[in-house]
Amino acid sequence: MSALPACPKCQSEFTYEDGSAYVCPECAHEWSADAATAAEDDVRVYRDSAGNVLQDGDTITVIKDLKLKGSGGVVKMGTKVKGIRLVDSDHDIDCKIDGFGQMSLKSEFVKKV
Repeated sequence: MSALPACPKCQSEFTYEDGSAYVCPECAHEWSADAATAAEDDVRVYRDSAGNVLQDGDTITVIKDLKLKGSGGVVKMGTKVKGIRLVDSDHDIDCKIDGFGQMSLKSEFVKKV
């Protein structure tokens, strides 16, 4: 078994070293050795507006009025949201808000309860 990391693009195990970079012969993806070690240590941490770490299932409150696109409604400041789900997107919280249904929020507009 090779001690070299698998290709981050296609997960091929047939990577090889070329100077200070790794190369995948199957998809021709090249990446630096530094990026490979940083990717292994890179775990996204989601934080609310106060800097508290958020996790799946947490309860949060909205810290400012949020206008909804399309429907013209407003999610009021202080609205409590239970059971959030964190996703890797520009709006990093998926949740269900009573009266509005399924929504995506940015973590910068919420505070952990």
